[in-house]
Amino acid sequence: MIEARIGRILRERRMKIAVAESCTGGYISNRITNIQGASDYFDMGFVTYSNDSKELYLFVPKEVIAEKGAVSSEVARAMAEGLREATDADIALSVTGIAGPGGGSPDKPVGTVFIGLSSKDGTFVSRFLFRGDRISIKEQTSEEALKMVLDYLEGRLR
Repeated sequence: MIEARIGRILRERRMKIAVAESCTGGYISNRITNIQGASDYFDMGFVTYSNDSKELYLFVPKEVIAEKGAVSSEVARAMAEGLREATDADIALSVTGIAGPGGGSPDKPVGTVFIGLSSKDGTFVSRFLFRGDRISIKEQTSEEALKMVLDYLEGRLR
């Protein structure tokens, strides 16, 4: 189970993680906290579903959302960096996307997701296009987000 592996590494290194979720609505935080002892390394989780909450709690500039859209690499980056600024976490993870079934466009179809990770080593953002229904897209997003954390912790994300 990937969240257990992440937890072991974070605990061993005495690191903390925080999560800012939009399209997953808390699913990633739920997976992390399903592991006994998660309070040793899970700092906090925000569900910043609205643009206003992204601006207020994660310091995402209104102009970035207006120019690039809430589902963009720029917003995922700003969410992760804002979360890291707002917390004492060593790793700040963010997700923003379109889980569907509505809300897609030709440029950003349903299943478009951006995942951001900010740490002392910098900020990394990846784009994904998932297929399936709303729940499946949320599950795929959470899995890829946790893979990104594991890749970072194991030195594959630099």
